[in-house]
Amino acid sequence: MSASMLTSISIPVSDGDSDESAGNMRVRVRRKRKKPVGVPGPSLLEYIVRGLVKWWLYLLFLSALGLLVYEAFKLGRTPVISTISRHDTEKKSNLVDERTSNLNRLDPTTKVIGGVRQPCLKLLPPEELEHLDIPLGDEPSSPVKSIVYLSENDSSYGLGNTQERSQDTRFNLFTGNQSLDQRDKSFEVKETAAVHCGFFSENGGFKISEEDKSYMQACKVVVSTCAFGGGDNLYQPIGMSEASLKKVCYVAFWDEITLSTQESEGHKVGENHYIGNWRIIVVRELPFSDQRLNGKIPKMLGHRLFPHARYSIWVDAKSQFRRDPLGVLEALLWRSNSVLGISEHGARSSVYDEAKAVVHKNKATPEEVKVQLTQYRLDGLPEDKRFIGKKALAEASIIVRKHTPLSNLFMCLWFNEVVRFTSRDQLSFPYVLWRLKVLNNINMFPVCTRKDLVNSMGHVRKAKPLIH
Repeated sequence: MSASMLTSISIPVSDGDSDESAGNMRVRVRRKRKKPVGVPGPSLLEYIVRGLVKWWLYLLFLSALGLLVYEAFKLGRTPVISTISRHDTEKKSNLVDERTSNLNRLDPTTKVIGGVRQPCLKLLPPEELEHLDIPLGDEPSSPVKSIVYLSENDSSYGLGNTQERSQDTRFNLFTGNQSLDQRDKSFEVKETAAVHCGFFSENGGFKISEEDKSYMQACKVVVSTCAFGGGDNLYQPIGMSEASLKKVCYVAFWDEITLSTQESEGHKVGENHYIGNWRIIVVRELPFSDQRLNGKIPKMLGHRLFPHARYSIWVDAKSQFRRDPLGVLEALLWRSNSVLGISEHGARSSVYDEAKAVVHKNKATPEEVKVQLTQYRLDGLPEDKRFIGKKALAEASIIVRKHTPLSNLFMCLWFNEVVRFTSRDQLSFPYVLWRLKVLNNINMFPVCTRKDLVNSMGHVRKAKPLIH
């Protein structure tokens, strides 16, 4: 090649920034991705969930802080004593509302039998109740024909103080001083039975006016209750027929403390001794310092208080009796030819299980329960949950009975057991039933029947602790 041609060719020198070099290099540029067509973005709920997952710890801290500030503010404005007072008032108000809602209810309690709902207590129709007569037939055959109530010399009791008693017994001038040997003999079934049964001495207490005694001796059928020591209120019976109002005595036993308490709340006893349908009988000089034990006297010894009565119905003061008494006698005694009607226990069947519950609920001390069960085991009381084909344990807030020598003997024996041991009569009932052996015509009705008989109101005031 010629030199002129070589000089005409120029080779450009570049530092790499030329357009040609730039065009040949791949330049990275971040571009916004396009959303795929037809695919939805995150929903509002997903955003919220993601936020909670990310910030939950901070939210929890803020909530706790806010609650703390609020409580501090409230505490600063309201004194502690006012808060407690308001809480107690609301609690008491709720209890009152519950009692009020139960008061005067007449709707029947029912249960399902064979797929059909039926009333627990099957009373006769109202028109038949109005013409129901008290049966006057012969007494059913019984191994016990009569009872002799034991009495003793007052001098064996020292000064005759009804509150005086030794450290290991609650027997006094009212009960007589039953020995263990006499206790064993009292369970012997004879045509003429001999037994301690309260009212041993005129100095023994439980004083009733002559006017009240005269009224009580005229009663043939009795519905009774009691409230000692300013305890429960008085609830008027409901649901009775005109026939029952004419033929049945309604008697409430009070002591002077209850009389004063009720009068202070505006419940005045009329000049005729009545409040509503209840004849108020005020008892003076109660024989026991334990008010629950005093309450066993009208509960168990109705045949001694009403010597000419043929039938009685006991109702605990915490309940309102709401059925016709003659109809109840027909349904629970006359229809089944029974002399005693009492409710089965709803929670337990064994006396030994009941003893554990009594101690657990502080209804009696472990020591006195142990004494009672030790004696029952020595006497051979089995742990059976059924006696004579019936549930062994009873709930004794309602007792319906015919006053016969045998049923009266049973009640005397039962009373002596609660005096000797604890006032928890559920513990001694199965023992007496087992030990006596011959009282077979008992109607132990189910719990739903008991609920139909009464409106449960509960105790108004706290029960006093046992006094030793």
